[in-house]
Amino acid sequence: MIPTLKGTVNSIPFSATGGAKVVNPPPGNTIHTFTTGGNLVCTGSLSTATVLIVAGGGGGGGGTGGGGGAGGVQTISSVTLTGTMTAVVGAGGNGGANTSTSGSIGNNSSFAVTTVTGGGGGGCNSANGGAGGSGGGGGAGATTGGAGTGGQGSNGGACNPGGSFPCGGGGGASAVGESPATNTQAGGTGGAGVSSSITGSPVTYGGGGGAGVLSTFNGGTGGAGGGGHGGDVANLGLTAGTDGLGGGGGGSGGNSVVVPAAKGGTGVVIISYPTP
Repeated sequence: MIPTLKGTVNSIPFSATGGAKVVNPPPGNTIHTFTTGGNLVCTGSLSTATVLIVAGGGGGGGGTGGGGGAGGVQTISSVTLTGTMTAVVGAGGNGGANTSTSGSIGNNSSFAVTTVTGGGGGGCNSANGGAGGSGGGGGAGATTGGAGTGGQGSNGGACNPGGSFPCGGGGGASAVGESPATNTQAGGTGGAGVSSSITGSPVTYGGGGGAGVLSTFNGGTGGAGGGGHGGDVANLGLTAGTDGLGGGGGGSGGNSVVVPAAKGGTGVVIISYPTP
C-alpha cells in the first residue's frame, strides 16, 4: 500500500502558483490573491479550498444621483483545485457623466465555473437604480433602487422626491442602501458589506456607494467595505469605491456643477487552502 501524504492525491504533493501567494506554515493556510485576472496552476489535486469572489462595484449616478451598488460577494467552501483554473477580476463601473447618465454596472468576477455579478449603477436624475450583485440607488425624483442578486448582495435605496432630493444609497453585500426621507439633508448611506477572514484577518468587502444630494449638506456616506462617498451640490466629498473591495461609487450631487459621479471599485478573487 502506498502511504497517503497530507495534501496529496496518488502521492503527488499538491502545490499551486498564481496571483500573490502567501504561504503560512502548517497548521496555517496558503493564500493566493488575484487583484487582476490570471491562472491558478496546480500540481496534484486538493479538495479543501475556500474561495472568495468579489465583483466590481457599480458607478454612481450623474446629476443628482444614487450611489453605486457594491459588486456581488460570494464565498464557496470545499472547492477542488486541480489543473489550470482561471480567475477573472471585474473592474468597477464608470460614474454617470451628466444629469442624464446613470452609473455603469460593474464587471463580473469569476473563478473556474462560478461567476459573481457586478454592482448596479446608481440612477441619474429621474432614473431608477440598476440591478446587479447589489443594486444601485435611485436618482433624484420618485425613483426606486435596483435589485440585488440573491446570495451576493442587497437592493439599492429609493429617492423620495422633494426638498433637497436626497438620493438612494447603493446596496451592500449584507444590507440594503438607505432610502432617506424627503426632509433629510444628506444623501442615502450605502449598505454595509460583509466581513471575511479568508486572508487570516477580518476584511469587509462589498460596501454600497453613498448617494448625492442637491444641497450644501453632506452627500451620503459609503457603506463599510469600500463604498464611495456621495457628493453635495458642489460635489464636495465625492469619492470612488475602493479597489480590491468591490465598493460602489458615490453618486454625484450637483445639477449646477457638472462633475462625473464616482467610479466603482475593482473586485478580487482570493483562494485559501490548508498548507500541505
